[in-house]
Amino acid sequence: MTLQLGVVMDPIGSIKPKKDSTLAILLEAQTRGWSIHYMEQANLFLRDGRAFGRMAPLKVMNDAHQWFSLSPAASRPLEELDVILMRVDPPIDMEYIYTTHILELAEQHGVLVVNKPQALRDANEKLYTAWFSQCTPPTLVSRDAAQLHEFLNEQQDIILKPLAAMGGTSIFRLRHGDPNINVVFETLTHYGTTFTMAQRYLPEIKNGDKRILLIDGEPVPYALARFALPGETRANLAVGGRGEGVALSDRDRWICQQTGPTLRDKGLIFVGLDVIGDYLTEVNVTSPTCIRELDAFYDLNISAKLLDAIEARL
Repeated sequence: MTLQLGVVMDPIGSIKPKKDSTLAILLEAQTRGWSIHYMEQANLFLRDGRAFGRMAPLKVMNDAHQWFSLSPAASRPLEELDVILMRVDPPIDMEYIYTTHILELAEQHGVLVVNKPQALRDANEKLYTAWFSQCTPPTLVSRDAAQLHEFLNEQQDIILKPLAAMGGTSIFRLRHGDPNINVVFETLTHYGTTFTMAQRYLPEIKNGDKRILLIDGEPVPYALARFALPGETRANLAVGGRGEGVALSDRDRWICQQTGPTLRDKGLIFVGLDVIGDYLTEVNVTSPTCIRELDAFYDLNISAKLLDAIEARL
C-alpha cells in the first residue's frame, strides 16, 4: 500500500540516529514504499479553517553519518496526507498544545494522526497515571508546600518531578531531614504557582526502570530496563542510563492489561509505559523511545508492528 506519511518532529539533523525511534519508524515506512513528508512545528499553519504544512519530501538512510536527505519544501493542505506522525518531544507547552489543535483539524478531514491530538492534550505523561491508580505507587500532585511536606513525612523517601518535562529533567530525590527540602519544593512549584508530582521512592529501581512499549494496546513482549549510573538517581538514557533487555513479568503484563484497552480507545496507538518494580510511574504518549534498543537486543522489528497497526486503522 502506497501511503502519504507526514511526520512532525524536532529537527532531524539533531537526532541521534543510532537510537532514534522516529528514524526507525521512518525507515520501515520507506521500506514499504510510503512517501514521507517532513515538517517541524514552525512549518504548520492555519488558513481560513484549513490546516496546512510546509512539507519537505524526506529520504532516510540507516547511516550514523548521513541519515536523511530533504528535497525542497512546499506548502500543502495536511488533508492530502493519509497519516501524520506527531513526534515532537516535550516540554508540553502552549506551542505544543496549539500544534495539536492544527493537527486535529487535519484529523477532521480524514487524516489519521498518531497519536490522536486530543489524547495528547488529555493524557499528561505524569498525571495520566492517576487514571490507573491501582497500578501506581503512593502519589501526590500538588503545588502546596504543606501538602508536599506531609507526603514526605509520611513516605520518608520520595521522588519529585515536573509535569511537562521528559528525559529525567528536574527530577529530585528527597529524604526526610534533607536540608534542601524547602528549596526543592520552591523550585519545582515556582513558589506555589505550578503543580508538581511526588511519588514514593521505589528501591526496586536497582533492578531497572523498565520501558514497556504498547502498540494499539498490546505490549511488545520485552522491555528495556534502564539502570542509573553510580551516584545518579535517574535511570533515563538521556542522562547516561544503561539499558538491558528483559522479558515482561506477570506483573508487567497485568499493568498492560489494566492500561492497554483505555489507551487504545483514546487513540493512543504508540505508548511507552514506565514501570519500576511492581508499579506504573509514567505513561509516555508524546514521543516514546527504545525501539532501536529492543530491536537490537531481540532481533525485532517494532516499527513494522506499529505500521501494521496504523494500516489496520486506515
